[in-house]
Parts: sequence; structure tokens; C-alpha cells
Amino acid sequence: MNQTPRNRDNHLMLERLSKIHAKIKSGCYPNSKQLAYDFEISISTISRDIDFLKTRFDAPIAYDPQKRGYYYSSDYEMPLSMISAKDVAALSSAKALLAHYAGTPLYDDVALIIDFLTDSQTGGNAEFLHRIAVPPSPRLVVDAEVWNLLITAMQRNAVIEFDYNGRWHTETQHRRVHPYQLLFDDGVCFVFGYAEEREAERLFALPRIKNLCITKDSFALPADFDFATRCGGGKFGSFLADGEENYAVAFYGDAREYVKDCIWADDQVIIEHDVAEGDGWTEIRFTSAQSLKVREWVLAQGANARPLAPQWFVEDWQAVVRAMAKAAGVV
Repeated sequence: MNQTPRNRDNHLMLERLSKIHAKIKSGCYPNSKQLAYDFEISISTISRDIDFLKTRFDAPIAYDPQKRGYYYSSDYEMPLSMISAKDVAALSSAKALLAHYAGTPLYDDVALIIDFLTDSQTGGNAEFLHRIAVPPSPRLVVDAEVWNLLITAMQRNAVIEFDYNGRWHTETQHRRVHPYQLLFDDGVCFVFGYAEEREAERLFALPRIKNLCITKDSFALPADFDFATRCGGGKFGSFLADGEENYAVAFYGDAREYVKDCIWADDQVIIEHDVAEGDGWTEIRFTSAQSLKVREWVLAQGANARPLAPQWFVEDWQAVVRAMAKAAGVV
């Protein structure tokens, strides 16, 4: 399989880094001018390689002004030699799983590192790695400036302000938020944090954030900031409601097998109701604090799913079904 220009560049850079490491490790105190001459490249390229070793591989490179060369200030081994064929396959699979976020700063940064680590290691397995993939899907649109400012704010625990258009409240509103986490859910990225105007925790979709700025104010990150602790045991993505609910949903037809493919909640219980005449059905009971996502999950199965509890959820589902029937002109 032919390498792309980017893959070839990564391969050449990896070879240089390995040789630079070997020279520094040998104790001969190489300097940028000597290394540039040895590799027949510019001094600026060598400087970038040295910086890459320091920042990406945590190499303890120091410069001795008396010997006019680089040395390791402590024992160090370059980690690339420890990458096995199994590790390469795992890293390449991870890149495939991140395909939903291609084009975002997160994907670009991670893909660069994975490509760098794996390009020269794939050998005969290169073709096989393309057989692990994520089907084409809508891609997330993220403003790189918003992303970078948000990452900086989270690193500093700094309060952020921005303009926002919500899903239900579409008029533009100004928000002041303590950013706890970034959440990635089915191709969409959210900021989870405390909204001062609401005096409550909220989710904000990154594509709808405009004019983000980092304030001079900071916040204390709560010990229990993790979004996963707010879901009431449910595993239905990025949505929160007030309080946990005990749900029961009936599944029919081919949805009976579908519902058993995943773990939908920490406490889920699946009960089979097999009727002698063949009209059996499968019931799932679970706890969640993600009512909207649970409703969308049930509706996605059409006539093969019906909520049983709680009663308010049954009535909400019925109202949506009636509205759909009216829109379709069948009632």
C-alpha cells in the first residue's frame, strides 16, 4: 500500500527522532548544527524535532553550554520501541472510533499523534487497519477559536461568558458558566457546567456558542463534577432532567432483540413475556434522569415499543404519538 505524503513525513520524522535520541543517549552531546549536517536538513527542522521530543514524549533534554550540546538530565528511553503490533491495531481502531469528530481540533490533535506512532509500525498490517471503520455520519461543526478558549478556561477553572441559542429558547441569550466537562455524544459536543443565570447545572452545544470569552473570575471545581453521576444510572447520552424516574417499557417484534443488545442503565432488568400464541414481548425496567432521551429512544422503535411507567411518561408519549398522527393526516 502506497504511503500518503503525510505518512511519509511522519515516517521520516520518526526515524530522525529515533536517531536524535540515540545520539543524545550515547553521551556525545550533539548540537543542532551537527544534527542538521548529519541528516541533511535545516537547523530549524532539528529545533522542531528537539521541541517535539520534549513536549510530546517528555524527553528530559537539556543543553550543556560548556560542551555545546544536548544531553539527558535523567535516565530516559524513547517509548516508541515499546509499541507492539497489537498496540498499533488498538491505536488505529481508536482513530476510527473518533471519526465522528473528524475536522474538530480534538480529532486533528489525536489523529496526528496516532498517525505519528503507527505509520512506521504498520508494515503488512496497513491494509487491515482500514477494515476497522465508523460508517459515514453527520459531522460536528466546531469553531476552533471557541474550542481553544474553552480548553484554556477548563485548565484554569476560569468562568466563561458567551452568547447562546438554545434548542427550545432560540433567541440569543448571554450566559456566564463554570465549565466542568466536555461531553461527546453521537457526533455532538457539549459543555457541561454551572450556569450562573439559572443557578443550576446545564448543557450547552458547542456549535451554538458564539463570542466566547474567558473572564478573570475563577471557580472551585466540585468534587462530584462528573456528568455521569447526574444520570440516575441511565446511559442515554447528554441530557438531564430534575430527579430520577423508574421506567418500564415494552418492546415487540424485532425490537425485542434490539433492546437486549446494550446496557441502557446500571440497574436494568429485562423480563420476557412469552405468550403461547406467539405474541410475546420483552419488558425492560430501569432508572434514569434523562427523560427526553428515553422518550426519543422509545419513539425510535415506532410501533414496536410502548412505555408502561411512570404514568406521566406514558401520557407524554401518547401526546407525541397523537401529534405525529395529526401531522401525518391520519387522525
